[in-house]
Amino acid sequence: MLATPVAKQVVVVDDGSRDGSRAVLESFVAAHPEVELLCHEANRGKGAAIRTGLARARGRYTIIQDADLEYDPSDYERLLAVAEEGGCRVVYGSRILARQPISYQRYYWGGRLLSWLASALYGQRITDEPTCYKLFATELLRSLPLREDGFGFCPEVTALVCRRGERIAEVPIRYAPRPMAEGKKIRWTDGLRAAWILLKLRLARRR
Repeated sequence: MLATPVAKQVVVVDDGSRDGSRAVLESFVAAHPEVELLCHEANRGKGAAIRTGLARARGRYTIIQDADLEYDPSDYERLLAVAEEGGCRVVYGSRILARQPISYQRYYWGGRLLSWLASALYGQRITDEPTCYKLFATELLRSLPLREDGFGFCPEVTALVCRRGERIAEVPIRYAPRPMAEGKKIRWTDGLRAAWILLKLRLARRR
């Protein structure tokens, strides 16, 4: 992340890890004081970690980066170019547009189903709704009533920006999937919850 040639603020959130990650992070931050480390004492989930990091964000845009590096930070420039040149406040990195390798068939087809559902419910063409590479105008992201603590963040934020009338732009990105043996945590129940969140927020009253 630090090697990418864009001006940036890096905020790392350790979400109650128990595998020694915090000690590694603390050592890294000691050598790289430009990186800010925030820690949860207990595991609270992806959505909670994003809200913690978002509270400290100072940049015009916020990009979410999972720590497993399935996604390549060198693609930051692609997302930013669409945001700045196209005037888009929401940009998703699409693995589908880039025809990238898949981890498991069930994940691939589950993601395609969620993308189709989001497109049908919210009137946009979204090829990769569950992508982890999502760029937002920081002011917009901070204004959303985000409540999901876990992986439900992705469908929640998609639904909320669509309800605000924001257009979601997509750009092809690189993707290097990792297997379950390396710690991949998404389960089929997360897919069911994602579908429920998309439907629930589509039917909810506007605020």
